[in-house]
Amino acid sequence: MPEIPDLENVCAVFNARLPGLRVERVELLRPIVARVARDEFEGRLRGIRLGQVRRRGKFLLFGLDSGDALVVNPMLVGRFQHVEPARKRPARTCFALTLSDGRELRYVDDRFMGKVYVAPEDALDEIPQFAEMGPDALDPALTEDAFIERLRRHRGQVKNVLVNARFMAGIGNAYADEILFVAGVHPFTKVAALSEERRRGLYRALHAVLDWAIPIVAEQMGEETDVKPRDFLRVHRKGGAPCPACGHAISEVSPGRRVTSFCRRCQPL
Repeated sequence: MPEIPDLENVCAVFNARLPGLRVERVELLRPIVARVARDEFEGRLRGIRLGQVRRRGKFLLFGLDSGDALVVNPMLVGRFQHVEPARKRPARTCFALTLSDGRELRYVDDRFMGKVYVAPEDALDEIPQFAEMGPDALDPALTEDAFIERLRRHRGQVKNVLVNARFMAGIGNAYADEILFVAGVHPFTKVAALSEERRRGLYRALHAVLDWAIPIVAEQMGEETDVKPRDFLRVHRKGGAPCPACGHAISEVSPGRRVTSFCRRCQPL
């Protein structure tokens, strides 16, 4: 699924291109993803101008000069394009907005799992899952002490907590693996078993991983906002490969159908 490094670059690319452009045409091609009726979706977008694009957790929010926001939760495989109309549309393009620059802004979702909303800026908390999100992982208010305090309220395995948007928004399966590797914490360790030092190490690893990954993703993604670079990651989906720290084979397991990758030597249980 798109995570913070991917969506940060999408925002940067779109903010260099989209603000001020007018929506000339609206095509809702796969209504299943929209949480408003087709007529309302098209009526509230047609003729408006786009503003700044921002991210909260894994949601992408397109500002509109009407006072609404186009809000997209891309879930597992949703992706975005801003391309010439002549570029062939992927088979599962869910909506396409023809803009005044002559290009199309598209949302593509091979599984139709994403959710698309048009909502007033002052009513975003009415969007399912939006109000329930914890602080964004990059929110300056999520200090080390605030992170530790929030961690005290959660139980269960540490990886499950890291990917829980109610605890902290924006981290998914891939980057949780990377954070735990840098912190030297086994993904199935219970939060209650973590020492204070380990808990603080998790916070530092969170920022170390994001600070490391965001510029790499920006370089590898470039302006191709529909790609999701992952090959550079150190352990995620590298099962059987040597650990970059110790050379031991990376383990890969799939409890609950979620792939978890880790080094048993560097991250002992």
